[in-house]
Amino acid sequence: MPVDAISLEVFKNLFASVAEEMGVTLRRASFSPNIRERLDFSCAVFDAQARMVAQAAHIPVHLGSMPASVAYALKEFETFAPGDVIILNDPYHGGTHLPDVTMVSPVFLDDALAFFVASRAHHADVGGMSPGSLPLSTELYQEGVIIPPIKLRDAGVRNDAVLTLITANSRAPEERLGDLEAQLASHRVGEQRLQAMVAQHGAARVTEHADALMDYSRRMTEAVIRDIPDGVYTYEDALEGDGQTEFRIPIRATITIDGAKMHVDFTGSAPQVAGNVNAVEAIVKSATWYCVRLLAEDDVPVNHGCFQPVTVTTPPNSVLNPVFPAAVAVANTETGQRVTDTVLAALAQALPDRITAASQGTMNNFTFGAHRNGQAFVYYETIGGGHGAGPNGDGISGRQSHMTNTLNTPVEALEYTLPLRVLTYALRDGSGGAGKHRGGDGIVREYEFLTSGTMTINSERRVIPPPGLQGGEPGQLGVNCIIRADGTQENVGGKHTTTLHPGDRVIIETPGGGGWGDTK
Repeated sequence: MPVDAISLEVFKNLFASVAEEMGVTLRRASFSPNIRERLDFSCAVFDAQARMVAQAAHIPVHLGSMPASVAYALKEFETFAPGDVIILNDPYHGGTHLPDVTMVSPVFLDDALAFFVASRAHHADVGGMSPGSLPLSTELYQEGVIIPPIKLRDAGVRNDAVLTLITANSRAPEERLGDLEAQLASHRVGEQRLQAMVAQHGAARVTEHADALMDYSRRMTEAVIRDIPDGVYTYEDALEGDGQTEFRIPIRATITIDGAKMHVDFTGSAPQVAGNVNAVEAIVKSATWYCVRLLAEDDVPVNHGCFQPVTVTTPPNSVLNPVFPAAVAVANTETGQRVTDTVLAALAQALPDRITAASQGTMNNFTFGAHRNGQAFVYYETIGGGHGAGPNGDGISGRQSHMTNTLNTPVEALEYTLPLRVLTYALRDGSGGAGKHRGGDGIVREYEFLTSGTMTINSERRVIPPPGLQGGEPGQLGVNCIIRADGTQENVGGKHTTTLHPGDRVIIETPGGGGWGDTK
């Protein structure tokens, strides 16, 4: 039977449903609030050549970079057997940052390797110099246990020694084990669903539609790029520091549009820095591809095909292509956001009536770790902020934006699980930038701590505000503040770590989005 529009739509949803059901399984089986409540994980299906076939609508920065992990698994292991599971988190071998643990499993059909299923979940702690494994580090070794591509299961036999090694390096080993087991469970579901699909439709027909689906996405993406006027567009933004000192770290993008092809060259970006904002190439590519997908008016299936018309150049030894063992802890969250801001601002020169102003431009990473009743715990949260306004209306308030797609941790779940209280959780009224259309407002989140422990904040847009567009005003800067139990107030920078004691409070005010359009 030939591939037609109807069968292609059916198989598009069949492949996506595999990844979605993997995600449902991972969430339900997980132990940590970070995965169970915030949904900080992603699942996808790949073909035998490590080309992404389908994804679930999970975390953009995970899914655009996960193909590198699958490619490294194929490079490291020349042969696979049914029941194999590869585990890795090394950013220099396909990962993003160490807390994002990736698993890759081959799927065999009639004794032949046909697909891979993959999951990536952010684990609340994988060791390192501070709880939460997002420290103000100067080298990768300080950020946690480094897992190169290694078999966690070999022909169905689980390597308990590897699990023991990983959990022994975490401050919450039982939680780590539970979350890793949840990922394994999701892979079993993905493998079963693909095998059932083939049993119903036949291996040849399933493979044929996977190829056709990737070609369809390529053609749709090429059509999106053709709508951009040919030319060269350049923009420069900056990070505000690397966790060691505050200084301007330029991120520069030059976009060349030539018919149906788009090339993004980041030459001119800052050299590699000492601190934790260096981004491996997979993150930069992921953020760039995400920006292109935003331009599509139709729902383009995210797979290998939609990546093909877009090429990316990152200069070696730069903050966007560092050399091992450069620190990378928050490149996934902060540098990825700035790459997105930069690429979209460059595209706004070509498409002034389609691109929105900058959103909050940070994930406001907040980690806290301590002991309670003799057991360690770790809490990790990213906090939403304001979306940039656009030509069609105001920005959304109090939401995650761009490279993250997580939920918040509900106050009830947080207070029930951990020894802290959330005293304030509200919109930050008036923090969005003014303009014809106003930027969305940020969030105010205030915590009171009931035990002593270590807190780390990694955030941006505390010095350089989210810019407006087409005459709109910038959003307000974010603010991080600690109020000690004795009333002493400390206004800390965007990246800070300290010890907290009972009665201390932390107030995080996230940035608003930029305004769009001149009010005159």
